[in-house]
Amino acid sequence: MKLELSLIGMGTGHPDHITRQGAAALNKAQLVLIPHKGEDKAELAALRLSLCRELITNDGAVIATFDMPVREGADTDYLGAVDRWHDAIAAAWLDTIGRHLPDGGRVALLVWGDPSLYDSSLRIAQRLALRTELTTHVVPGITALQALTAAHAIALNDINSPVLITTGRQLRELGWPESADTVAVMLDGQCAFQTLAPAGLHIWWGAYLGMANQLCISGNLAEMGPVIVRERERARAQHGWIMDTYLLKRTGPAHTHHAN
Repeated sequence: MKLELSLIGMGTGHPDHITRQGAAALNKAQLVLIPHKGEDKAELAALRLSLCRELITNDGAVIATFDMPVREGADTDYLGAVDRWHDAIAAAWLDTIGRHLPDGGRVALLVWGDPSLYDSSLRIAQRLALRTELTTHVVPGITALQALTAAHAIALNDINSPVLITTGRQLRELGWPESADTVAVMLDGQCAFQTLAPAGLHIWWGAYLGMANQLCISGNLAEMGPVIVRERERARAQHGWIMDTYLLKRTGPAHTHHAN
């Protein structure tokens, strides 16, 4: 089976985040895969479906949903659990493709944000290449960090200064990175900023960025941290899911240890 796979960055959910290049790639696809992550996150699948209905004018395109495998608990073997999860996702992709395009063809996937930044679609695609003849095309999208800085109308970096992009798990386990004054945090489901000594830190947080229900909170971490935790839990309960990210900037003396 010969496949052409297009991974299309869809930004953070607003139809205008998909570029003309992305819309063109969608319209070239014979099959568009939509992940379904359970009833509690049905809104995510519905969002992708609505984008397809709005942007696809190719009547011959098939839109197919597949059940997203659930990652096993990863307290002791995080990388192993992720590796096995990616294997399962690749198998789900191949199963769905095989049912709709048994002879191969052009397939598209809408990827949240951009495929290059803390997203594993490209790693999953590599697994497909081991089992079929695959050509992968990537259409860049708006990252969560771009949407965050745009929503707050701030620059990501200070003049001639670096930015460290990391995860909530890394921030929680290792604390504030010693070499950084500005830290962008992705994939944080547990509000890892609570583990930092908050004095001298400023936070810019955003959820549902670019969408009608966008939430943005900023201020000194000591004051706004508890507000973010409260608002995040409220919004997650209301919608059944939440995607958020934040930027932390050191504005006072160095803080490289955990709070007691």
